[in-house]
Amino acid sequence: MTAAKPYTLALADDVYAYVQPDGGWCVNNAGFVTDGTATLLVDTAATERRTRALGAAIAATGAPAPRWVVNTHHHGDHTYGNGFFVPAATIVSHADCRREALAAGHQLALIWPETDYGDVRILGADLTYRDRTTVHVGAVDAEVMHPGVAHTVGDSVVWLPHRRVLFAGDLVFEGGTPFFLMGSLSGSLRALERLRALGAETVVPGHGPVTDPSAFDRTERYLRFVAEVAQRERAAGRTPLEAAEATDLGAFAELRESERLVADLHRAYAELGGLPEGAPLDPLPAFRDMAVLNGGEMVTSHA
Repeated sequence: MTAAKPYTLALADDVYAYVQPDGGWCVNNAGFVTDGTATLLVDTAATERRTRALGAAIAATGAPAPRWVVNTHHHGDHTYGNGFFVPAATIVSHADCRREALAAGHQLALIWPETDYGDVRILGADLTYRDRTTVHVGAVDAEVMHPGVAHTVGDSVVWLPHRRVLFAGDLVFEGGTPFFLMGSLSGSLRALERLRALGAETVVPGHGPVTDPSAFDRTERYLRFVAEVAQRERAAGRTPLEAAEATDLGAFAELRESERLVADLHRAYAELGGLPEGAPLDPLPAFRDMAVLNGGEMVTSHA
């Protein structure tokens, strides 16, 4: 089956979402803000081919090449394209995102070596912040904020208060299973409260179709479901894999990448055991467990 083509969605005269269906593993969304003389890009893509298509989509709207690129977190599907926009663009991220991006390197190629990434350079941010910063794109204030440890330790969201648009990064997977192996369950719940308080009308998720604030409720329901499963199954002495295999996902079975449950349980178990939010976990056991849940095969990159 041929994958659907990416598309550009105008959210306002000066704000666009770039959506890559189907939003599965390594197929992320991006977006951009432009006043016709300057452009801010939110995230890039996992491969050279996808990043060049993103650049062409920006140019097709008449917007100039990005002056700034904000990385919402360090994962390669959001950062591997950084090198295609420098030196014209300044890369912006949370300080921990820069650190994690440089430390991870070509990590996606270790997990999915069959993917053709193209000529990808690993670049961390040129400009970092700790709590929040603002990039001014003409009349639009793009507020770049750290919501706390959530999807990862170095997440950013981009909030456009004058347009009521929020680029939520991977704090929201619309139609997909939330994933916080490298972040925090409890931190993700707190982050959702911060996002709700912004008063967004339009939410651009890190993966999946553009949505609205109801996505926060859907995400929270899953997070609380994972918390309940972890509490019960850990107390019963089951491993994360045993717990996941014994769990009826119910309505959550309809979400893409349902195998992420076991990775999320690895993090939830760690927090129940007293590990600090965002403390490093070896991702390999979680990915092996996801492969078991995926019928014994490694989860498939869609990039």
